Amino acid sequence: MREFDLIVIGAGAAGATAATIAARLGLRVAVVEQRGPGGQIMTATRIENFPGFPEPIGGDELGPRLHEQAETAGAEVLLDTVEALELAGEQRIVRCAGETLAAPAVVIATGSALRPLGVPGEADLFGRGVSHCASCDGPFFAGKRVGVVGGGDSALDEALELAHTAAHVTVFAHGPALGAQHVLCERVQQTSNVEIVLNSSVDAIVGEQAVTAVRVRDVRTGEVHVVELAGVFIYVGLEPNTAFLQGLVALDAAGHVATDILMRTSVDGIFAAGDVRAHSVALLAAAAGDGATAAVSAFRYLQNQR
Repeated sequence: MREFDLIVIGAGAAGATAATIAARLGLRVAVVEQRGPGGQIMTATRIENFPGFPEPIGGDELGPRLHEQAETAGAEVLLDTVEALELAGEQRIVRCAGETLAAPAVVIATGSALRPLGVPGEADLFGRGVSHCASCDGPFFAGKRVGVVGGGDSALDEALELAHTAAHVTVFAHGPALGAQHVLCERVQQTSNVEIVLNSSVDAIVGEQAVTAVRVRDVRTGEVHVVELAGVFIYVGLEPNTAFLQGLVALDAAGHVATDILMRTSVDGIFAAGDVRAHSVALLAAAAGDGATAAVSAFRYLQNQR
């Protein structure tokens, strides 16, 4: 079992920033990430809300930069899956699929996973027309009609990405208005092959071997109709990746980690940063700020312990 001063779980904007700051403060830092450099942001085609980039930057470029910065500062980045976090006196034990690590302080920066729609046909047709990644799967639907479920930033970002190759993109938003940033709403409205359908609930995804249509209900009138589509991209919110923390630290009703303003959790020596924590605004810039705060808090905690 290798020992460190601080273990950071997750290498997205929050985790990578925490690792960089902590390593620069002189701590021996390990970062554990299961997806690769940058975490979930690697699937983002255009990132426009991160400081220092006046032009959009792709997640496949920003993620490796964050990774490289952490390693340059002295952090060790490990590609592994965390299966459990345990307490052993002053040590926090991080059990991974590949090895077990120990440190007196841990930063949880595991982020969130895209929430499934939870309707008939979704699971059966995943990978056969149902997707969560326009930049990954969009080219398979060139010249075809596709749908996007959701009305927030991610949904509109992906709709705009799909519009480059798809013949037509229909965005199904459950509410009476879109919840995305104003600039994204404007872009969608100016894109001729993107259609917005408000007050709509996708209640089923239809198809045998592949997606052929969706069943849509008007939430005001209850009227149901079938829309023929070749693909469905789902962006209906996020679920925090906290299953391995159940019973260890305090979580809110939705499963987010409860923290104070210094990113401290209910357990001494365990901190949380980014959109895995309660009340996060779920922006990359804020996640990086959380990571910096968590690193400094962890550093001070360790100083006091010594």
